[in-house]
Amino acid sequence: MVTISRRRLATLLSSAAATAALPHTLQAQESFSARPLRLIVPWPAGGGVDTLARAIQAPLSAQLGQTVVIENIGGSSGRVGTQTAARAAPDGYTFLLANDTFAATEALPLPGTTPIRSAFAPVTLAASAPQGVFTHPKSGLKSIQDLVAAAKARPGGLNVGVPGIGSSQHLTSELLLRAAGNLRVTHVPYRGGGPLMQDLLAGTIDAGVVTFAAGVQQVNAGQLLALAVTSADSPATFPNLPTAAQTVAPGFVQTTWLGLLAPKGTPDAAQARLHAATVVVLRDPAVIERLRGLGFDPVGLDGAGFSDLFERTIKTFADIATERGIVGES
Repeated sequence: MVTISRRRLATLLSSAAATAALPHTLQAQESFSARPLRLIVPWPAGGGVDTLARAIQAPLSAQLGQTVVIENIGGSSGRVGTQTAARAAPDGYTFLLANDTFAATEALPLPGTTPIRSAFAPVTLAASAPQGVFTHPKSGLKSIQDLVAAAKARPGGLNVGVPGIGSSQHLTSELLLRAAGNLRVTHVPYRGGGPLMQDLLAGTIDAGVVTFAAGVQQVNAGQLLALAVTSADSPATFPNLPTAAQTVAPGFVQTTWLGLLAPKGTPDAAQARLHAATVVVLRDPAVIERLRGLGFDPVGLDGAGFSDLFERTIKTFADIATERGIVGES
């Protein structure tokens, strides 16, 4: 399983302090402040990646002395926005904020397409977060045990929304279903976590698997019910929320990651500048408090460590896709 423990996160964040302690890096290229930095989020507004982007946008702009503009480009499990970023000029003004669905789509390339992982340079692993299993309060599912029981009673009859077939949430759901007894449900694909949450709020699907941060506000408002998370521990702000490992799938841990990538050929100075600024932001106590309140754990891992995690995630997702007979869909 690909996961990052909270202890490991603390170690990574501490080691990143050396990078953050280089303020001259942020000022080395004054020309970079000439125009806004474009941050492509390959998902519609309202999902987990967008939530993280909005949370760090203002402090990152302040740290860089440069406006950061978020551009949501959803479609095809993140492929449309990712391809747009890959085609962008590698001039230091365009970056991609992706999650581990990028690894999932690399593990499940569409027929006739080739992987585009090599078109990017990982810059910073920004955050880690659990996936959450959510339902509507009127669904009749009061716990993750209820969901598993319903899946056993109606093989394939339970509708579970995911942000795209072949997304990290879909493959994480498949990993969880295997761990809980090799169960089967019908996965309903959406263009992103935002559209999925709208149908969950309307009660038109039985449950949904999405980055936990995407549902925090709705759970706090009593509009949705969180059944479980896929991390090793319960979120700090939801200490009574069970994990899958504590309930239906002993030992199961599968967290999602979110990170910044640059189009291949982006100047090293531009990458180093963004990495240093991001680490400073992720170490800010106010940002840490906000991110953890949203269900994220800040990381700040450098490009080399991020690249290693990326490759391991691809293998994890490719293995479960092969086992469960999943093929990429647009």
